[in-house]
Amino acid sequence: MVPCGVVRALMLQGTGSDVGKSLLAAGLCRAWTRQGLRVRPFKPQNMSNNAAVTADGGEIGRAQALQALACGIPPSSDMNPVLLKPQTDVGAQVIVQGRSIGNAQAGAFQTLKPQLLPRALESFRRLAAEADLVVIEGAGSAAEVNLREGDIANMGFALAASVPVVLVGDIDRGGVIASLIGTWVVLTEAERALVRGTIINKFRGDPNLFADGLRIISEHLGRPSFGVVPWFEGAARLPAEDAVALEKPQPADDGAGVIRIGVPRLARIANFDDLDPLIAEPGVSVRFIQPGEALPGDLDVVLLPGSKATLADLAFFRAQGWEIDLQAHVRRGGFVVGLCGGYQMLGRLIADPGGIEGPPGEAAGLSLLDVTTVLEGEKVLRLAEGTACIGGEAVQGYEMHIGRTTGAGLSRPLLRLRDGDGTTQPEGAVSTDGRVMGSYLHGLFQADVFRHGFLDRIRRRPENGIAFGASVEATLDALADHLEVHLELNALLAAAAPVRA
Repeated sequence: MVPCGVVRALMLQGTGSDVGKSLLAAGLCRAWTRQGLRVRPFKPQNMSNNAAVTADGGEIGRAQALQALACGIPPSSDMNPVLLKPQTDVGAQVIVQGRSIGNAQAGAFQTLKPQLLPRALESFRRLAAEADLVVIEGAGSAAEVNLREGDIANMGFALAASVPVVLVGDIDRGGVIASLIGTWVVLTEAERALVRGTIINKFRGDPNLFADGLRIISEHLGRPSFGVVPWFEGAARLPAEDAVALEKPQPADDGAGVIRIGVPRLARIANFDDLDPLIAEPGVSVRFIQPGEALPGDLDVVLLPGSKATLADLAFFRAQGWEIDLQAHVRRGGFVVGLCGGYQMLGRLIADPGGIEGPPGEAAGLSLLDVTTVLEGEKVLRLAEGTACIGGEAVQGYEMHIGRTTGAGLSRPLLRLRDGDGTTQPEGAVSTDGRVMGSYLHGLFQADVFRHGFLDRIRRRPENGIAFGASVEATLDALADHLEVHLELNALLAAAAPVRA
């Protein structure tokens, strides 16, 4: 147990991306919160187009919002002070303490990083002031020594904040011994001094068979193992942090009576966790359609997700031949849903005169809704709640978008959202036949009654669905149980160092 008045911190750094740092951090946050500690999650620098809105109108990575939920607290901008949202292969929007400070090319960001370290440390210390323990997540790989200059994501931050580090390796992808020892080899002596031990993640089979592997790693590093974590099947029920999760094989959907939802895998797809509640529903198959594939002819719903570069993704959509497939889907009487950037694409025109998301320009939309969008003005970042216009179901979520949408189609709104003074305003649009709809509200399908009503209208009969929020909470508890069995939590807590004021 952490002594009264002492604030400790521990940082998880990976040997690569997608080794499970975010999931481990969420599970540790829940496990230690259940022990009565005031735990706060923190990630100094994140790169993701999966973002969440905080109560103060800022935005952070979705993984930190999930970790805040694991701690039983609302997310704050300090939990992820630097967020990069890729818009091109070499450029990204830079979010600092919840607010955009503009766009930067990769080379320019390298020179910007040293200026951002004080902001990251400021946020870290504010969180520490209200906590017993701060669980910190690194980004990418601790072995990226080519990016060490001005680093704020991994060892650069750990050195500046004097926090201990646990190295996480993914055994499922193979080569975990080499990845951990190789990471150790490229660390400096000062960085090695911060490393307290290792965690092996995503193990399948009998962990006893890896005993020699643990011995070899510990001999080379001179550091202990805090445990071998078996594969956690429930991970699929929690929001994924980045789009690499969309590239994994998906199960077949051959069941009779299954609602089939197809989601075009846009190049700059954003906030795809909007789909998680639908993915979790029994009797629903959500398939991400990869570039080069046609939209299947047996889909019940085509759902256009959010995008970080709407005009570019609209061109990408057309280049795959998906516009022709979508027109055929509509002629067959299929449903179409557009969320945020996907909503903008469903309109008659999208214009970006100031080049906010890329080169200035405009393009005809898919013309399934009678609306027009101009990308201009301040970015809208707010939590919102209201009701659906068709069934009257309660909804809640958040808006996160650039652009103002106008047009006759707004006379048939999808939702009515409440303002701070209690009045309501129309939001979104629905086609005259009710089969095409769009909205800026992220998290729309997390509302159980709304989601169930939407699905029942497609299948034309009511069925019992899941309670998605309760499912996420239960999965976080199961994850914490899993880590309590397979990790030495007391040893990890003892390895956490007091935070330097």
